[in-house]
Amino acid sequence: MPFIDAKITVSVTEEKKEAIKTELGQIISIVNKPESFLMVGIADSYDLYMGGKKLDKGAFVAVSLFGSASSSAYERMTGEICRILGEQLNIPSDTVYVTYSGISDWGWNGRNL
Repeated sequence: MPFIDAKITVSVTEEKKEAIKTELGQIISIVNKPESFLMVGIADSYDLYMGGKKLDKGAFVAVSLFGSASSSAYERMTGEICRILGEQLNIPSDTVYVTYSGISDWGWNGRNL
């Protein structure tokens, strides 16, 4: 079960949220996970600061996976996340920060996987 949690500084319309969610669903296979288990959270108009300065256009994206993936898969995923946010919201890739966390214990449906 992957979870992609995106905190984005700009306001995002419902249409854009849907487009971003759809594209994230298409690329989740890079880390060997199916879209059918993907959860996405999008928090827009979020205040982000880097180096003490507020980012006008930026994003912090945390990707959590049950298990893990290779460094090369994470690198490809970062490139795709930056591409999506650039195309959909005009956020420059140098203000998109992505983290990855492998989770060994994940609860769902009343039990742990």
